[in-house]
Amino acid sequence: MEIGTGRIGSCSKEDQKIYQEWFNFADSDNDGRITGSDAIKFFGMSNLSRPDLKQVWATADSKRQGYLGFKEFVFAMQLVSLAQEGRQVSYDLMNSDGSSSTETSPASQWFSSKSSKKISLSSVTSVIDGLKRLYIQKLKPLEVAYNFNDFVSPFLTNSDFDAKPMVMLLGQYSTGKTTFIKHLLKTSYPGAHIGPEPTTDRFVVVMSGTDERSVPGNTIAVQADMPFSGLTHFGTTFLSKFECSQMPHPLLEHITFVDTPGVLSGEKQRTQRSYDFTGVTSWFAAKCDLILLLFDPHKLDVSDEFKRVIYSLRGHDDKIRVVLNKADQVDTQQLMRVYGALMWSLGKVLNTPEVVRVYIGSFNDKPVNEAATGPIGKELFEKEQEDLLSDLKDIPKKACDRRINEFVKRARAAKIHAHIIGHLKKEMPSMIGKAKTQQKLIDNLETEFGKVQRDNHLPPGDFPNVEHFREVLSGYNFDKFEKLKPKMIQAVDDMLGYDIPELLKTFRNPYD
Repeated sequence: MEIGTGRIGSCSKEDQKIYQEWFNFADSDNDGRITGSDAIKFFGMSNLSRPDLKQVWATADSKRQGYLGFKEFVFAMQLVSLAQEGRQVSYDLMNSDGSSSTETSPASQWFSSKSSKKISLSSVTSVIDGLKRLYIQKLKPLEVAYNFNDFVSPFLTNSDFDAKPMVMLLGQYSTGKTTFIKHLLKTSYPGAHIGPEPTTDRFVVVMSGTDERSVPGNTIAVQADMPFSGLTHFGTTFLSKFECSQMPHPLLEHITFVDTPGVLSGEKQRTQRSYDFTGVTSWFAAKCDLILLLFDPHKLDVSDEFKRVIYSLRGHDDKIRVVLNKADQVDTQQLMRVYGALMWSLGKVLNTPEVVRVYIGSFNDKPVNEAATGPIGKELFEKEQEDLLSDLKDIPKKACDRRINEFVKRARAAKIHAHIIGHLKKEMPSMIGKAKTQQKLIDNLETEFGKVQRDNHLPPGDFPNVEHFREVLSGYNFDKFEKLKPKMIQAVDDMLGYDIPELLKTFRNPYD
């Protein structure tokens, strides 16, 4: 099988028609997707070596979905053409300016096509579809039985699984969060405000859309195809401080950004917020693939509110990156001292023996102030910027792995939650003294956590925050809790031990 040559990403109408015929021929299940077994049969006709075909699949299925849609299939066919000419099969996801390269890499439209056909529950055609099925069949029943949505996280919907990877920016006001997003997009987004004073007073989700517009929070939270329905839990006061900014942009086809209000300092200012700021950041942290903490040389202090926000990110340490922005405002000698002071401040808050990764740079549209930093500083900034951009570029490729990681974390949390609720129910008397016993259990919650942990041999690090759990418990009647159901726990254990590994085995690279 010889495939017509042509520039990657370019495709005439005649070629499109031929590709569609080949796609229909290769799609044995007629479900709009080329699975691994389909690929082995069809691409085998190209007479390429197995290592070459392995690279073609890995490059075309960069998001590890476990299948190729039509656009990924076309891209794979063009890669096969290159391999047949003896050229190397590889590409970079995106140029550093966020635009797609048509000369050496696929245009952004060759990413992430979705089948228009509905997939039945019994049919698993990708890793994400498999996770959806496992959630509905095995994990969600456990969450429903033990009110997991009230204590830890709202129930998941299809949009939570299908959402694009998200990057959240956190920091005190005027550390350059909005400017950072503008720098990556090379343009401003609808509703963006930049200034030396606290300008962003709301959570703004910057995502891809057909035209430029701002959608109010109450509207976006009730849209079924958006992964923000869980934010209704924070009430109208928060939703009035939340909005979605949509615009067409190649980078936003792959990544969604979350711009946040500047973190304030001082107890008085914290109490002026009309919603649970820390709770909202914690909710977004669980959904995000990367969390950037922004500092600038003149705002190195970690305020009380910022400390609470960082504490709320516990359990998501692998997602956190620190950016020392506006670093060209100080000279090299001062920068060395500022860097040391920042590491010292972070060391006290993060409380880990490992040194956190800090990117140094000046992420705005202005050229680096070489008069202050000197040629060495300019070179350092450029290298640091490249490192951070490569970290961002890797996000779409790692999105599937991140979904699996978050799903497993959620399953472990739901299992521990069920054990806690089941234990509290078991400790309640059958007849007299129920109110007194319930209050005693709430007061001694830490001790009860210890009993659950020892009796079931559970890792102590997976247990929830005692104070938060106690606060939610106060609104419940323990007598109405469900008893522990071993069959439900076993189903989740089987899912973690057998179903998920089997799913990953089924949808790995078919040429491995």
